[in-house]
Order: sequence, then structure tokens, then C-alpha cells
Amino acid sequence: MEKTFTQICELFDQFSKDANLQMEKSNKAAGTRARKVSLELEKLLKQFRKESLEASK
Repeated sequence: MEKTFTQICELFDQFSKDANLQMEKSNKAAGTRARKVSLELEKLLKQFRKESLEASK
């Protein structure tokens, strides 16, 4: 679960950076990267939820 949490934190930092570039400077490539990372985050968040539920049993 710790590994998943670390991955989520790293990806969120990357997402935040790219999303800000898209909003502030209209950087289209950064927007594409942010959308790609958001899909990876979605998968990791679901995995974290599953691991968290298993750990609480």
C-alpha cells in the first residue's frame, strides 16, 4: 500500500505541474501529458482503495 501511495504522490505532482502549464501558458503538450497522467492516477487510486480495504479486514 505504501508503494501505491508513493506512486500516487509522484504522479499527482507531475499532473499538477502539467495542468498549471496548460492553464497559465496555454501549453497544449502539457495538457496532453496532464490528461494521460490523470488516467494513470485513476487506476492507482482504485488500486489503493482495494489495498486499503484488504488491509482493514
